[in-house]
Amino acid sequence: MDEGNFRKTVRLLYTGHSERARQFRYGLIGFDALSILYFIVTSAMPVTLVITIINAVLGVLITLDFAARLWISDNRRKELTRIYTLADIVVVASLLLAPFFAHSLGFLRILRGLRLIRAYHLLRDLRQESHFFRRHEDAILAAVNLFVFIFFTTSLVFVLAFEEQDGPAGYVDALYFTVATLTTTGFGDITMSTTGGKLLSVFIMVVGVALFVQLARAIFQPSKVKYKCPGCGLTRHEPDAVHCKHCGEPIKIETEGGNGG
Repeated sequence: MDEGNFRKTVRLLYTGHSERARQFRYGLIGFDALSILYFIVTSAMPVTLVITIINAVLGVLITLDFAARLWISDNRRKELTRIYTLADIVVVASLLLAPFFAHSLGFLRILRGLRLIRAYHLLRDLRQESHFFRRHEDAILAAVNLFVFIFFTTSLVFVLAFEEQDGPAGYVDALYFTVATLTTTGFGDITMSTTGGKLLSVFIMVVGVALFVQLARAIFQPSKVKYKCPGCGLTRHEPDAVHCKHCGEPIKIETEGGNGG
C-alpha cells in the first residue's frame, strides 16, 4: 500500500461513516476515557517501575494518535492550536520526560491532569455518534466542565498542601477539601494556611459555584438540541421542532424515528 492510499485509509478511520470507522472511533473514546481514569487513580501513587512503563506506553500511544490526526488534517496549523491537542503535547512530554525530572513529579502530575481536557474532544465525537448526547448536550457538557475542574484542582491542592507519602489518603483529603470549598460548605477541618493556598481556595469557590449553577440550569431548563438553522443561524431548538422559532425556516433535526420536517 503506497503512502497516499494508507493516508486515505487512516483518514476514513477517523472521519468515515462505515461500521469499521465507528468501531475505531469508539475504541479511541474508550482509550481516552481509560487514560483519564488512570491519571486520576495514579496521581497520588508512588512512581514504581510498572507505572513508569505504563506511562511510557501511554505516551507512545497518545503520540501515535496525535501524529495520525496531524497527518490527515487539511489544516495542520489549526489542528496544532486546538486546546486538546496542546494538552496532549504537554501530557506526552510529562510522561516521556518524567524519568529525567524525578524531582518535579508533583508538577508533572498536575500537567497530566490536562488530559482531562481530552474529554472535550471525546464529547465532539459523541455529538456525531449519539442522539442521546445531542439531546442532552448542555447538561453533559456542564457536568464534564465540573468534573474537569474538580479533579484538576484536586491534583493542584494535593501537590501544594500534601506530602507525596500521604498517598491515596492524602489525595482523598485533597478531593474532600476541594469539594467542601467549591460548595462553600467550609467544615474547616482542612484549611490552606499560605497566601497562595488561600487565593487558590477563593478561585475554587468562585469558579466552582459558577459551574454548579451552570449544571443546575442545564438540568432543570427544558432541553434543546444543537442544530444550525439554514436561514438565520440559530443553533438551539426544541427536540421536536420542525420550524425555526426565530425565522420560521423549516429545519430537519435528527430524531430516533428519522428526520424531522
